[in-house]
Amino acid sequence: MLHLLPLLAIVTGVHLRDVLLLVALYWVRLLCITAGYHRYFAHRTYRLNRFWQLLLAFGGTTAVQRGPLWWAAHHRRHHQHSDDIDDIHSPRDGFWWSHIGWILSGAYGETDFDRIRDFAKYPELRFLNRFDWIGPWALGIGCFLWGGWSALIVGFFGSTILLAHATFTVNSLAHRIGRRRYETSDTSRNTWLVALIAGGEGWHNNHHHYQSAARQGFRWWELDITYYVLVVLSWVGIVHDLRPVPARVRSPQP
Repeated sequence: MLHLLPLLAIVTGVHLRDVLLLVALYWVRLLCITAGYHRYFAHRTYRLNRFWQLLLAFGGTTAVQRGPLWWAAHHRRHHQHSDDIDDIHSPRDGFWWSHIGWILSGAYGETDFDRIRDFAKYPELRFLNRFDWIGPWALGIGCFLWGGWSALIVGFFGSTILLAHATFTVNSLAHRIGRRRYETSDTSRNTWLVALIAGGEGWHNNHHHYQSAARQGFRWWELDITYYVLVVLSWVGIVHDLRPVPARVRSPQP
């Protein structure tokens, strides 16, 4: 049903401000997922103070991809069991299942707090994880108050759907299409298209080869917008201790 909502734009109309809102909400919330949920909460590739940690977690909830602890715990499980029988969204179980079927199945709604003890100790993150609907509702209402029904339908719901599928392509397309620079134990691949639409997350074979780096585009020509944003945030003192890609990890050469 959520996918049909943008069709209401036929009734509400589409204005330039709605399109600009869609683009802004797509990229800001994408970065909250890629830089926040993924590279920070799941992999701890840099440090934040508690305020920025909470703000990034809240921003991630507005993307309607569940809470930060739920997301990061499931992702840690993915890396521990990547493409084996315990990987809950492996493309070996079918493209559709890895892309979105595992979420729609309703079988994986619980948060495995044992996998995310390092962040589960913060009560504010547990609160956001439990009440993960607060962020989306607040943003949706804000869009409506700012621009009316068209801003809600096009700006909020339109960007939410596009963002969801951009994120899901990392689980599906980036395990099926692209180049394998490194011989990892899974099916991860480097896919430039996914990297383009998902803020650098498409350099997935790089990431599975070495998960601890804040940067996933190991080569200068591998566009990694999430990493560039993190570097800028480090310049102004928000982000600290960005973990690099060691020289020994970069080989073999392309």
